[in-house]
Amino acid sequence: AGFISLDCGGADDYTDGIGIQWTSDAKLVFGGQATNLPVQNQLQKQYSTLRYFPADTSKYCYTMNVRTRTRYLVRASFLYGNFDNSNVYPKFDLSLGATPWSTVIIDDADTPVVEEAIILAAAPTLSVCLSNASTGQPFISTLELRQFNGSLYYTDYEAQFFLALSARINFGADGNKSVRYPDDPFDRIWESDSLRRANYLVDVAPGTERITTTKPVFVGTELEPPEKVMQTAVVGQNGSLNYRLDLEGFPGNAWAVSYFAEIEDLAPDETRKFKLVVPGMPLFSKPTVDVEENAQGKYRLYQPGYTNVTLPFVFSFEFKKTNDSSKGPILNAMEIYKHVQITMGSQDANTMSSLASRYPQAGWAQEGGDPCLPVSWTWVQCSSEAAPRVLSMYDKFNLQFCLHFGFID
Repeated sequence: AGFISLDCGGADDYTDGIGIQWTSDAKLVFGGQATNLPVQNQLQKQYSTLRYFPADTSKYCYTMNVRTRTRYLVRASFLYGNFDNSNVYPKFDLSLGATPWSTVIIDDADTPVVEEAIILAAAPTLSVCLSNASTGQPFISTLELRQFNGSLYYTDYEAQFFLALSARINFGADGNKSVRYPDDPFDRIWESDSLRRANYLVDVAPGTERITTTKPVFVGTELEPPEKVMQTAVVGQNGSLNYRLDLEGFPGNAWAVSYFAEIEDLAPDETRKFKLVVPGMPLFSKPTVDVEENAQGKYRLYQPGYTNVTLPFVFSFEFKKTNDSSKGPILNAMEIYKHVQITMGSQDANTMSSLASRYPQAGWAQEGGDPCLPVSWTWVQCSSEAAPRVLSMYDKFNLQFCLHFGFID
């Protein structure tokens, strides 16, 4: 329940090998052209097509029905595949409603770029929009919506900020394959720490070893990471775990959580205690982690973190054992998101949406998203203030009829 999976540019509906039901995006977006990628060997079906849009001054939006006051994971992916035979990597903007989300920068034709966000739905619909930034044509391969339950990813700031994913890492993973649905019922994608690529996960400390267990791990608390993720970990056999992440979009305020579970059977006289050490941030090193004690037992989840902490672009961190510990630190998983301030949008958004809804067959009424932000509808002129007003509208013949909102019934 609560899953929307759009195969952008796809012509039919189908269920993939892991049980996710994909549908064509044709009825949820106005404009754009569907195309097949030139090379489709070994591609997942949803990546064999895409939809691309003109490199003009318009925005192109997908509008999906949601439940208000409910949190959703929104995921958009982009596999270029040289669909336009230009070998010019596109660069374009992505927004959630009126709020700029990300600038999508393609630098590899054969590797998908994936953007994820977690947002509290404030209205019955949610729009994801693409607009031209500087290079090539905007395009999209897949668009996914996943509904969360209860208090997952609740923050005190969710009415003003959404969370944009920077890293979600499964440490100690067995191979390069990610963990997602059905192992994660919310279909979060937990990327393997064995993917040692530039600008992602580097500076791994000597003595870092992978461990795994087949025993059940209790994960039924707040964030409910998948058991499969918690059944693997890395341990610092030399007394420390060191990593470095380059966090896209930072410096900025972050939501950051580490996931721990003691999955080794320690002897009665063995202890595992460690601290988090971040260069230049001494307050991080105050708490001592004793996973078994904090989680109240072995094979149980402990998930300490910070819901609002300032992090740099280059984030180096270390888990270091304390002097009275006989075992090195352990780490099962980690998530880091950036707080992105929500733009409240046009003051006339509701009125304009109501007006457009009266003309369901008219192409000009299907542009979607906010009428003014981040790009205005093609038939609308808006003011330049932070919360803009609609000043006037134009018909399809570009004749201004200056309908001001004081006079709209």
